[in-house]
Amino acid sequence: MATTDKKAKDLTPKGNQVFLFDKSNYMWMLLGVGIILLGFVLMAGGKSPDPHKFNYDEIYSARRITIAPLMILIGFAIEVYAIMKKPAESAS
Repeated sequence: MATTDKKAKDLTPKGNQVFLFDKSNYMWMLLGVGIILLGFVLMAGGKSPDPHKFNYDEIYSARRITIAPLMILIGFAIEVYAIMKKPAESAS
């Protein structure tokens, strides 16, 4: 029982906490999420007013099959960068 109490005490934060990410990491993460959302918005739409008519040009436009997926992949790449980026060392 005494060993579990000691482990619980070791996990409590003391003094200055060191966070895994800093402000720049979070800014990169927000940028990545924004680009991913923009990609999904670009991919949306294409509904035809007449359900019996298929609009080939609208469904298979360059915006939906090329630009939007590239934006999503770029957003995920930014997310990977934001997670892997080392935080700047603070002068404490």
